[in-house]
Amino acid sequence: MEEGDPDLARGGRTVRYRDRAHAGRELAAVLAELRDEGALPDPIVLALPRGGVAVAAEVARELPAPLDVLVVRKIGAPHQEEFGVGAIAGDDPPLLDRATLAHLDLSEDSLASVVERERQELRRRERRYRQGRPPPVLRGRTVLVVDDGLATGCTARAALRHVRGRGPARTVLAVPVGAPDSLDALAAEADLVVCPYRPAVFSAVGQWYDDFGQLTDADVLDALRRA
Repeated sequence: MEEGDPDLARGGRTVRYRDRAHAGRELAAVLAELRDEGALPDPIVLALPRGGVAVAAEVARELPAPLDVLVVRKIGAPHQEEFGVGAIAGDDPPLLDRATLAHLDLSEDSLASVVERERQELRRRERRYRQGRPPPVLRGRTVLVVDDGLATGCTARAALRHVRGRGPARTVLAVPVGAPDSLDALAAEADLVVCPYRPAVFSAVGQWYDDFGQLTDADVLDALRRA
């Protein structure tokens, strides 16, 4: 099941969010309807930091549900770090896009140094955000993986597979805006994909926000403390 109209335009205009908190409230309203229908029993919200935390905080407040983080790191192509070829979550092996690797003539071995660097950053962030807290128990729960948007979907895919390995009753991917093709491709990775706005022309998540400033570790910690 998927929520959201690919051609959604509210009042005949293109949808834009003021900031991540606004997007979170809009997403939370859709999820609240599903909760009232009994589709989200015993929920826990896992934010993909940093950007997803501000969105997830609004979702966790509305449901209400516990809020935690799931640190996932994108693996960029050598010398093209913004071009994602995969992602890692937890101690899981890297999840790589084999078709993209073949297109770029890259091997898994050629990415070893990139993977190691990103894994070190992942562990640093986990220590920083958890501050000694153990990871939440997901077994038997409805786990909502929340981010501020979905472009290629490589980090979301790694996050969902990591969550599925921890025995949840149900997995939900929830984002305020996403590329239709990427959302469709992730339908097999989650029990439910929820996205209120799926613009037909999609180049980057930030284009659908008035304020898409980068969040800091301090912002993440503040959101977790408030939760």
